[in-house]
Amino acid sequence: MQEKKKIALVAHDNMKRDLAEWVDWNWEVLLKHHLICTGTTGKMVAKTLMDRRSNEHGRFDISFLKSGPLGGDQQLGALISEGEIDVLIFFWDPMMPQPHDVDVKALLRIATVYNVPTALNRSSADFLISSPFFDGEYVRTIKDYKAYIERSLNQ
Repeated sequence: MQEKKKIALVAHDNMKRDLAEWVDWNWEVLLKHHLICTGTTGKMVAKTLMDRRSNEHGRFDISFLKSGPLGGDQQLGALISEGEIDVLIFFWDPMMPQPHDVDVKALLRIATVYNVPTALNRSSADFLISSPFFDGEYVRTIKDYKAYIERSLNQ
């Protein structure tokens, strides 16, 4: 991973306010990185960063995907599998069933398969962003699945 990370930011509806507060608290660090957001989470993140940067000139580096239920979680999973995401910060709502729970589970599974550092709540996001690896280079190891692929091809 390079010093400038590709950070995915996602939040379920009931957690968007928490993520907005977290982004507001960590805006200076986040502006050094490329942010990739799903749907309305991205709009909320952009608004929070714009409010913070209202007295400054320049732009911030943000990309928008579709809303989670409309395929954004799957787009994010594809980006992870292509090595295009370095960090996943997902303010997940464990108390509310989601219409796209299967997609959420697949996203978390693929983040684990590709060993992407993942925060699922504010405290884990705080630990992640305060790590010395966050702003520096880091060599992430990814498990070699060649034996698994060969085994499944031979069945």
